[in-house]
Amino acid sequence: MNNIYADYIKEIQERKAQGLHPKPIDGADLLSVIIEQIKDLDNEYREDSIKYFIYNTIPGTTSAAGEKAKFLKEIILGQQVVNEITPAFAFELLSHMKGGPSIEVLLDLALGDDAAIAKEAANVLKTQVYLYEADTDRLKEAFKNGNATAIEIIESYAQAEFFTKLPDVVEEIKVVTYIAGEGDISTDLLSPGNQAHSRSDRELHGKCMITPKAQDEIKMLQVQHPDKSVMLIAEKGTMGVGSSRMSGVNNVALWSGKQASPYIPFVNIAPIVAGTNGISPIFLTTVDVTGGIGLDLQNWVKKLDSDGNVIRNESGDPVLEETYSVATGTVLTINTKTKKLYNGDQELIDISKAFTPQKMEFIKAGGSYAIVFGKKLQTLAAKILDIEAPLVFAPSKEISIEGQGLTAVEKIFNKNAVGIAPGKVLHAGSDVRVEVNIVGSQDTTGLMTAQELESMAATVISPIVDGAYQSGCHTASVWDKKAQANIPKLMNFMNNFGLITARDPKGVYHAMTDVIHKVLNDITIDEWAIIIGGDSHTRMSKGVAFGADSGTVALALATGEASMPIPESVKVTFKGEMKSYMDFRDVVHATQSQMLKKFGGENVFQGRIIEVHIGTLTADQAFTFTDWTAEMKAKASICISEDDTLIESLDIAKGRIQIMIDKGMDNQKQVLQGLINKADKRIAEIKSAEKPALTPDSNAKYYAEVVIDLDQIIEPMIADPDVNNADVSKRYTHDTIRPLSFYGGEKKVDLGFIGSCMVHKGDMKILAQMLKNIEDQQGQVVFKAPLVVAPPTYNIVDELKAEGDWEVLQRYSGFEFDDNAPKGAARTEYENMLYLERPGCNLCMGNQEKAAKGDTVMATSTRLFQGRVVEDTEGKKGESLLSSTPVVVLSTILGRTPTIEEYVAAVEGIHLTRFAPSHKLLESTF
Repeated sequence: MNNIYADYIKEIQERKAQGLHPKPIDGADLLSVIIEQIKDLDNEYREDSIKYFIYNTIPGTTSAAGEKAKFLKEIILGQQVVNEITPAFAFELLSHMKGGPSIEVLLDLALGDDAAIAKEAANVLKTQVYLYEADTDRLKEAFKNGNATAIEIIESYAQAEFFTKLPDVVEEIKVVTYIAGEGDISTDLLSPGNQAHSRSDRELHGKCMITPKAQDEIKMLQVQHPDKSVMLIAEKGTMGVGSSRMSGVNNVALWSGKQASPYIPFVNIAPIVAGTNGISPIFLTTVDVTGGIGLDLQNWVKKLDSDGNVIRNESGDPVLEETYSVATGTVLTINTKTKKLYNGDQELIDISKAFTPQKMEFIKAGGSYAIVFGKKLQTLAAKILDIEAPLVFAPSKEISIEGQGLTAVEKIFNKNAVGIAPGKVLHAGSDVRVEVNIVGSQDTTGLMTAQELESMAATVISPIVDGAYQSGCHTASVWDKKAQANIPKLMNFMNNFGLITARDPKGVYHAMTDVIHKVLNDITIDEWAIIIGGDSHTRMSKGVAFGADSGTVALALATGEASMPIPESVKVTFKGEMKSYMDFRDVVHATQSQMLKKFGGENVFQGRIIEVHIGTLTADQAFTFTDWTAEMKAKASICISEDDTLIESLDIAKGRIQIMIDKGMDNQKQVLQGLINKADKRIAEIKSAEKPALTPDSNAKYYAEVVIDLDQIIEPMIADPDVNNADVSKRYTHDTIRPLSFYGGEKKVDLGFIGSCMVHKGDMKILAQMLKNIEDQQGQVVFKAPLVVAPPTYNIVDELKAEGDWEVLQRYSGFEFDDNAPKGAARTEYENMLYLERPGCNLCMGNQEKAAKGDTVMATSTRLFQGRVVEDTEGKKGESLLSSTPVVVLSTILGRTPTIEEYVAAVEGIHLTRFAPSHKLLESTF
């Protein structure tokens, strides 16, 4: 037995013991051996080899796909005879390989001399959409030379027959319900962060969805209802909040969807998900990627009294009443024609939002990628034929309201829109294709992004992307075997694809584990930019940034485009004056609290843009606000800055980009230098008043406007997971914002965490100043709980060293990271001391480092999801309370929440992150 094949068989046996099937093949070396065994009629492994070749080879641009396509071509040309794979079957297999080598082979055959083979190849090519410039150039050249087959293919593409000849969406879809959880369901439940290492192994990763019990229950429903789809539901909550995980949708599809192709293992599509309060916007985009359906059930509504007023319980929360039941096992019917949900003959609710013309196309095509590529292919073919492309796809929804000004996001989308008539102005609700300026791929989703790029046959980054970055921050804490196996492979792929990478595959520059959001915030050098990133906290304080699944990131990298409706905006302004002892993080939490109070518990931010008129804070500090908007369930946010503040932010960004260049991180195309040049140009435009900082029009229309009163913020504000709330749906929501005094100085704190994307350099300086303050006041610094500190970036560490603050932190610490000897295993126990951890996400990610089970953690983090930072024990639920840096520091010194008096004394004389509302009119004349 060949050694490579022997290793594969050994791996198959190991996986079988874990209840897993053979791992799909992506390498040319292994598939070459398998092909040789197929050719050898007497080979004892021939039967298995045929099976692995047909059913277990990853398509697209993998090296294995290249070998498979080549062998299928030999079979079609009669150069090889394999009884089990006829030429007709070889064509069928090629049709399922999606792009890359398979398209090259099909073009060779279609443009070849054998007329019968050319006809068969053409028929297959007419069904394909993943063609790139090299492919279309070949067709164009053959068309110019009068090749009849090329003409036929291009005419087919111009008519979009790859779409029109697909079966229509069925009128009635029978579903059986499954309550996946009560309250908001985070993507962490569907694809836990601590299992991030296995995401690219789809079958293995599928084992971590919800619980084994839930998986068995879903299987049982499928056995009982073989003719129906299982619909996963967030009862009394929103489905898919939090991180933007393709792996979450993949897992749902794996358990309840349908196989995309019989020849592609563990790639399922068309999941059906629902929530009482609908689907999180980012998650819904990911559902669209797979041609799935997401429903807003509204099956619980606020109870009203006889006067029409909302009835509230003792806690002041609205009392909900059930309008119809979706209890597990309920059989319902989705009608895609009437766009209604039924229980038998009873109409339950209008679900037309789930079946817009665009979404119907995604469902018909098996996913949104096929539509994006199909539209591009049709446009190109029509151009070659010099005709106007026939109207096949649903026209973009264009909403233009005469006399109405533009919000900031409407201005950005109009500037970046593709295919809009010159001079046409679009408002919120319009469906738009836009060019993407900056793209970010993070390391725990990056391997999946690489898979998506391979599956859509992309080999190089789109030339219209200004800059793209592959991070290493989510796996920064521990350089264990999983990281060592995955991360170098990822960095090599992305570096070759054209991204700036945190690690140099050649090892020339020092590995950088800076938090991705901080890097993207720095390399965004134009507040008119559109940014797409593989994480829900992709929310820059320059431009408008959208967290996205790994597939949408791949699409942005490959095409330089994204498609989405222009969202509505909520305008947030400020009045009053911050108390000297308050931190800006408290303003961020108070924004959430005051908004909920003003709108009677309705979250007006959900699914919308928060246009925050921050004015006077630089991008570094303002990021604390924009970052938190993910927890406000906003789709994205935009900072409106004063001209001078924006110039200062761009200067800081230039300095940080220059450091990256000095480290040797720029590539052959000098992407980073290009960003500095663009920043210089933008600064010159602002200074000359040729193009001032972005502002909305004075007569722009908003869904809502909120004025945050700084005078009301008189004590630190804490986001509490409220783990023991009798109403399960109210736990872990980020909506419970409490003042420090609520705890009466009595709540025990087991561990503190300062780090991740919610802190900036100023927070590190506050930490150093507080430790000195406490020592001056108490004679010494003694920690009654561990304090874990993870600076966001190496730049910050270097700056703190230069300014003397790092030396202060070293003096009080019991552990300091060493890049020459990184940790090989995650910390499981903590001592009562200060830990200076490597820059990166650390505890916030929950995939490597974690607090001890059942701990109460006080953190500057963003995540309070169940099991993320801290897991439960049988006797106590783990809690992750979120607060400002000074509250975290003091909580670890005291081992409990401080009183307001203790807090005020501890921050005396310390320069906290201050904020004063702008007194300038941050609006434009329409």
